[in-house]
Amino acid sequence: MTTTASVRVSSDDQVLTASASTSLQDVYAALPAGLFPPFPNVELPGGVGDLIARGGFGQTFFFAGDVLGATFRTRSGRIVKAGGRVVKNVQGYDLTRLLVGSFGVLGEVVDVTLRLRPGRAFVQAKRAGALTDLAALPITPRFAWQDGGEVFAAHFGAVREVERFVEIFGGEEVGTLDFTRRFPDGMGVGPSSLKDGRFAWANGHGRPSVPMLFERLAEAL
Repeated sequence: MTTTASVRVSSDDQVLTASASTSLQDVYAALPAGLFPPFPNVELPGGVGDLIARGGFGQTFFFAGDVLGATFRTRSGRIVKAGGRVVKNVQGYDLTRLLVGSFGVLGEVVDVTLRLRPGRAFVQAKRAGALTDLAALPITPRFAWQDGGEVFAAHFGAVREVERFVEIFGGEEVGTLDFTRRFPDGMGVGPSSLKDGRFAWANGHGRPSVPMLFERLAEAL
């Protein structure tokens, strides 16, 4: 296991535990070769905790499935530990899945454990177009989003698979994308040119409407 100030990585178990305030780039910096997190090579406001609250960014898979566990502080101040460090670690209510994408309704994330995925190569690229264009590609990228008239995609996996994705996607490769200055008040849901497969992301803390039963659960914790 390797440890930095706010990140603990177990290469053997392919998991990573980080405090909520850990930046996404600090996670990338702590990664051992050949393992990748469930988010693209970007920087977003609020770090890992805010990413969990929003339910991920740009992924084309079930993000909550890669969140193995989390510790969070409820409205009443109670500290709740949900899930753990293994995939099958659910007894009773699966609060981890409910926490992911709850936009802070259930509570404030303290730390989180993420599943890491193996891959030999990684690419992040952009080209003119829209998210809908990607449906025709024979390889679905792991991450995709649209910003105005450009579509972005990131993919990792076997070397040949990533090379093939670069061939069919085209465009130009891009490095780390920093969205923190674009969203000084946090990344909320609202009218914007930046969107993924679920929402358009606007500056501020806007969130989708909360179902009554979910609100009652939050009050009971």
